Amino acid sequence: MPEQFILEIAIYLITGTFVGFAAGLLGIGGGLIIVPVLTTVFAYFLGSSDIVHLAIGTSLATILITSLSSVRAHHQHRAVHWHAVRLLSLGVLAGAFIGGWVSQYFDSATLSKIFGILELLIAINMLLSIKPNPSRQLPGLAGNTVAGLIIGKLSSLVGIGGGTLTTPYLVWNNISMHQAIATSTAVSLPVALAGSIGFILAGLQAHDLPAYTTGYIYWPAFFGIIVASIFTAPIGARLAHKLPVQLLKRAFGVFLLLLAGKMLFF
Repeated sequence: MPEQFILEIAIYLITGTFVGFAAGLLGIGGGLIIVPVLTTVFAYFLGSSDIVHLAIGTSLATILITSLSSVRAHHQHRAVHWHAVRLLSLGVLAGAFIGGWVSQYFDSATLSKIFGILELLIAINMLLSIKPNPSRQLPGLAGNTVAGLIIGKLSSLVGIGGGTLTTPYLVWNNISMHQAIATSTAVSLPVALAGSIGFILAGLQAHDLPAYTTGYIYWPAFFGIIVASIFTAPIGARLAHKLPVQLLKRAFGVFLLLLAGKMLFF
């Protein structure tokens, strides 16, 4: 095996270690780390003009596995709001597929900017700790389907799994931060599934892709990341139930700010 490929796999393993921990701790699905890291790594190792598409598609595929591990850990703490998951799922599935499919009509620079702007707005919201109306509650099926459609489409388009949008949405509707984080990991599952399918189909006609890809999913990165992340996601999930809410919100916001800056100047 060439030394360059060994180095590439080592980077994916290290990324997966941090991704799994962050996914469990913050309910973010891991895309916040994966997409910025993979765009940098792919620019160095892969000769393709579609590195952002590959990073996003691969991110969504890994989130599907990482979220399973995180959801199991959160469910053991009885923190997942399964009623909210059911209300959001239909819209999330449809929106995530649409987001993955339409990605083929955006160039890498545009996708990178969309990712950065979205993360910046969410970070500001989380750091300002905007308080919802005390009487606000989750809307019914119709309202949550619309919300899920928006969450799914935007999350899939930028490969973030849904936690970065679902968590503040649930908190805004007076679901506790810990429960919102746990529930977001469950919502990330349909986002990742439908989004991955969309990115596979969107990339089937692309001509500038490296070996070991299916559509816009690059399998060496996928396997390297999930091998490490499935072990660290439960650790992050357990820690999430021991840390104070305000600390979690600040960590969440600062994390988004840093990675938003990276993608805005891609």
